Amino acid sequence: MRSTASILHLDLDAFFAAVEQRDKPSLRGKPVIVGGTGGRGVVSTASYEAREFGVGSAMSGREARARCPHAAFLSGRFHAYRDTSKRVMQVLRELSPLVEPLSLDEAFVDLAAADLPDLEVATVTAAGAELRRRVQEVTGGLTATVGIASSKFLAKVASELDKPDGMTVVAPGTELDLLRPMKVKVIPGVGPATAERLRRAGIHTVADLEAVAEGELVRLLGQAQGHGLWQLARAQDSRPVVSEREAKSISVEGTYDSDLTDRKLMEGLLSRQAREVGTRMRKNGFSGRTVTIKVRLYDFTTLNRSSTLTSPTDDGATIARIARSLLADLDTTGGVRLLGVGVSGLADWVQEDLFGETAEDEEAEVVLPEPPRRTWPPGADVVHDEMGAGWVWGSGSGVVTVRFETADTPPGPVRSFRIDDPALHRWEPPAEE
Repeated sequence: MRSTASILHLDLDAFFAAVEQRDKPSLRGKPVIVGGTGGRGVVSTASYEAREFGVGSAMSGREARARCPHAAFLSGRFHAYRDTSKRVMQVLRELSPLVEPLSLDEAFVDLAAADLPDLEVATVTAAGAELRRRVQEVTGGLTATVGIASSKFLAKVASELDKPDGMTVVAPGTELDLLRPMKVKVIPGVGPATAERLRRAGIHTVADLEAVAEGELVRLLGQAQGHGLWQLARAQDSRPVVSEREAKSISVEGTYDSDLTDRKLMEGLLSRQAREVGTRMRKNGFSGRTVTIKVRLYDFTTLNRSSTLTSPTDDGATIARIARSLLADLDTTGGVRLLGVGVSGLADWVQEDLFGETAEDEEAEVVLPEPPRRTWPPGADVVHDEMGAGWVWGSGSGVVTVRFETADTPPGPVRSFRIDDPALHRWEPPAEE
């Protein structure tokens, strides 16, 4: 923990949904849910209007529809989210060279590396206010909530206190006053299982946790977690802001519309994922030693199996062979809804000829059925030769319905077309060079 409130945490408010509301004027002020459009979809982001009905991230699309049936359910436009995120991260880097992105919508900023006259509370508060103004300016109206404190832990906690569109600055010396009344789940790593174990021990708040001896916490939760919680309950967190976050693993996974039962098909899917993992590793200059497969069964049971090589590899064929061998030990007769392959233990070198003459994957290629492409997913950008730009409101029975509006227009008219209307086109962003 620092002696100054010099670590800033920025969190864009309901980011994906906010971008959709920005670009679709008719949805402003209304419940918007990104994700959950398919039978097995889950909610990625819900607008604050949808959250009033109890909709939240990671909720199944089925439950979200039951709670808020009048919401706009959109499939998501990641090109728009990436573009907006880039603008925000650029603003952060203009403030300080030390920026640690956590995701598209969240980052830490080290204000000690910023060009500020001092790190007094008034100075960092003004810097935070100006940052929020700049974010709103470059994103076309999106809001962000900011927390500023003496550590990463406290800054992130602070950014949750005044959502949306707010800011909390924790003055040095007041950290424990802020933390003590809070529930223990405010501490990173305290999930439902840990919270229940603490509850059974009579520990409900951070103040309760602070009163427990370190040895007792270690006995209750294990060495690593017990020691970590003992420190955070005392606001002890010395982690620096790291501008380049080291990748710990590279993985690819897919969820399927119907349960997979064909073993050859599963092996083929794993092989294709493994080749993609290998390609991404080579592109980023990585190799790895531990190959892991993730298998989610028909009943949502999730299985993980791993195998560690003696030397790192980036060869997709090698990764595929190991992934298939791991699958062979699992009972998948009831059906599989998700498959994934990952490699961890990353290094920046490769052991040549790890398997001698077997670098090529000699498995017969499985002909994999392509998942049906939803030509007109809800929320997708389209252009009509006469009506101009708009977005897909819905589709079905050979018809696609479009609302013609953009971020810079008032709410626009709604028109329906045949799905094969030659005047209607999906709009895709130009390919990045």
